[in-house]
Amino acid sequence: MNVSLAKDLSVYQLVMGVQAPPKPLSLSPATLLSLVRAQIDLLIEQQIAATLWVKLPPEKIWQSELARYQSSVGASSLIYTCQIDESGKGGDEGAGEAGEENTPSSSSSPSSSSSAHYVPVHLAPDSQLRRENFLMVLSPQFCSLVLAHRPLKKRKNQTSVKVNTNKSQPLLIISTVEGRIIQQVLDGIQQAIAPESSAIPVDFTCPTAPQAALMNQLFAKQLLRQDEINRQIITVRTTKLQQLNQELHNKEQLQDEYLKNLCQELRTPLTHMKTALSLLNSPNLKPPQRQRYLQMLNTQCDQQNSLITGLLELVQLERNLEGTTLESVRLSDIVPGVVSTYQPVAQEKGIMLAYTVPTELPSILCVSGGLRQIVINLLHNSIKFTPNGGEVWVRARIQGDHVQLEFRDTGIGIAESEISKIFDRFYRVRTAATEDYGGAGLGLTIVQQLLVRCGGSISVKSKLYEGSTFTVQLPSVGDTPRAIATEHE
Repeated sequence: MNVSLAKDLSVYQLVMGVQAPPKPLSLSPATLLSLVRAQIDLLIEQQIAATLWVKLPPEKIWQSELARYQSSVGASSLIYTCQIDESGKGGDEGAGEAGEENTPSSSSSPSSSSSAHYVPVHLAPDSQLRRENFLMVLSPQFCSLVLAHRPLKKRKNQTSVKVNTNKSQPLLIISTVEGRIIQQVLDGIQQAIAPESSAIPVDFTCPTAPQAALMNQLFAKQLLRQDEINRQIITVRTTKLQQLNQELHNKEQLQDEYLKNLCQELRTPLTHMKTALSLLNSPNLKPPQRQRYLQMLNTQCDQQNSLITGLLELVQLERNLEGTTLESVRLSDIVPGVVSTYQPVAQEKGIMLAYTVPTELPSILCVSGGLRQIVINLLHNSIKFTPNGGEVWVRARIQGDHVQLEFRDTGIGIAESEISKIFDRFYRVRTAATEDYGGAGLGLTIVQQLLVRCGGSISVKSKLYEGSTFTVQLPSVGDTPRAIATEHE
């Protein structure tokens, strides 16, 4: 059996067109679900073989109700399922969406012997029923209609309207057992059916009023179903609140740990400076000793300044990073300039510093100024941890849909057990108990934050006393050009 509509219709307009129409109530989709379930419960309990006209959301939670009724009542029932043609998919969601998925899925549909009692009713893609869902029950013992209409929402300062697809938006819901209203809807549907469609029963007349006993049972089931859904909602909300509380607790713990580490990092240089100042007051201090303590003061002041500067930079970055926009930038515009800046430092340590950047590499996406900051931090570390006479290379190439930027050195390397820690705040590599390369321990943290924001990543390979390789992956923009590399030393 195949049914299609020759003209558009709206069940909501049919209901509101009767004399003294029922007043729709602004309710939630959860309430609509409880009303549908109560109707199905009553039909199953009383084993009422009815003809159903339905248009419900495609989600399994809704379609399983139809399958539940069909499997219980069986071959004596008939279900007309209204569905939007495939070309009309992609419109409103939730209680305002219906497509071919509205027929029960294989996971929830009845057996093949009874599934033939589902009759699809094809609707035009722009049908007014797109914004409506309903369940209409037709039987000599009991008739009912549960209808939900999602109203159009006007845009501010505009005369045009649009459908609000927010699933939390209240629906205009009507639930009635009045025969005159249900008959009006049934007549409207029959008049809209295309003449070439397969014949459907047209001699049915709704009873004027349902039996009192059935109504009492229906009201009781509606209360039970609504209570069940309310408990489910409370459970979900309670779980979400517990998760939020746990997240807040974890955040507080992280903040406490962060402040603890910060205080420790600030205290260490101050302790060294206080020690140096107390030793400088010694009357028997010799000039070489005085020079050593003054140098200690200078070093620790630099360490304190580096820590505070890095901390302020990280705080500002974390505060503003989400709101920053990504920009297109070329590595060839950034890397050579940064390398040239560090050439004098490398020459002073006798380090061979070179870079290879193909001149026509595609642009990459990064936050404004972020690429320069990434290159500076990684190149600075490579030179700092590479002994005199070592080598540092910076190389770029295409890697799939990313641009790969590699920083390789012959430095002191990183122990395998420490690699997982180097991106932690305030972590500084120390190869011996007395050896400290200074710095705030925040450079790699900042690099990682910048890469996360622009969709990039960083990986590390290192072997102690043999060197390290930091590999950065950055999302590229545009087509991949041919690689034309020039070596600069």
